[in-house]
Amino acid sequence: MSTVLFDTPGPKARVRHRLYAVLGIVVVAALIAFVIYRFIDSGQFSGRKWEWLQYSQVQSDLANAVLATVKAFALGAVLAIVFGAVFAAGRLSDHAWVRGICTFVVEFFRAIPLLILMFLFYYGLPTLGVDTSPLFAVVLGLTLYNGSVLAEVFRAGIQSLPKGQSEAAYALGMRKTQVMFTVLLPQALRAMLPTIISQLVVLLKDTALGFLVTYPELLYYARYIGSQGDFGRPIVPSTLVAAAIYIAMCLLLTALATYLERRNRRSKKHIDTGAKDAAELTAAATGGLRGGPF
Repeated sequence: MSTVLFDTPGPKARVRHRLYAVLGIVVVAALIAFVIYRFIDSGQFSGRKWEWLQYSQVQSDLANAVLATVKAFALGAVLAIVFGAVFAAGRLSDHAWVRGICTFVVEFFRAIPLLILMFLFYYGLPTLGVDTSPLFAVVLGLTLYNGSVLAEVFRAGIQSLPKGQSEAAYALGMRKTQVMFTVLLPQALRAMLPTIISQLVVLLKDTALGFLVTYPELLYYARYIGSQGDFGRPIVPSTLVAAAIYIAMCLLLTALATYLERRNRRSKKHIDTGAKDAAELTAAATGGLRGGPF
């Protein structure tokens, strides 16, 4: 169907779009083939460049690097979600001073590059007499930056719901806390879930910046192996292995998100916004509960 900003392509346009798609695929495939050819021509796929994977100590160290990456991601993800939820609630507060403080914090940390935050926490805090560690700098940087982005995601998701939802809940005598956690959040989470998972994937990849503050994560170890002359300095093979592991972890995270979304759709607790009006939705979600301070 045609809209104000988009006209449905006709037969000639569809043929033209298919032609563009085929040409794009051919160009990308040619670039990939050229890169692979150059790797083969320069001996990057020779046995000597990959024999480091056969050593048990290297395998153990590689597994520890992956665990370090997962550890930083898990801590950063949990803290970023908590940070985002708290400051999103603050930005939706009825008190102007609370909204002002939360807005300043969110916009401040969202505007600073993550790498600068890590540098400040790792190299700057010791000058103030505060002991720190690479893990602390990485996790704190991930929390503040990604938590600020998630705060905006949460706020936008809640504000995207029809105002009738909250108005009907208030008409039933519910407090703001009940409206937020019982009526609005269950509906908003379903819409926000793809964006939340996308940001968590970004957070997972951002852990690679930790090697710049000497955190022994996956990229740090890949760089270390790639500089070893005993293995022929396999910087390209070690980077390819690290990239494959990152891709696998991101795919697993996406698969988990898809599973949770499908489970949420099948859940009987899900509220069908197209089947009931706002008052019925609120009554069904709350069960007639009253009270509770904000």
